[in-house]
Amino acid sequence: METQATSPEPSREELDALPGPTLLEFGTAWCGFCRAAQPLIASTLSHHPEVRHIKVEDGPGRRLGRSYRVKLWPTLVLLVDGQEAGRVLRPATPDELEALLALQR
Repeated sequence: METQATSPEPSREELDALPGPTLLEFGTAWCGFCRAAQPLIASTLSHHPEVRHIKVEDGPGRRLGRSYRVKLWPTLVLLVDGQEAGRVLRPATPDELEALLALQR
């Protein structure tokens, strides 16, 4: 299962201009919570091929995470046409992610 962040990291301006639904996943490859959430995220997203998924490496000195007020990992932020529609912190159940993805409609 993939735990690599998107490289190069997109800018906030690029994300704000994206059309349609985008799921931003903020975290790190070494974070236990992030690693544990990977099967849940992958499984849920497999039912939503219309959702763009961007993993963002977060941490000290990373401005993109700060611009979204990320404080816990993983934080999943759903953007619809570049605007935040909702977020989930440390998802534990498919229902949490399905509820978040339902906001794209």
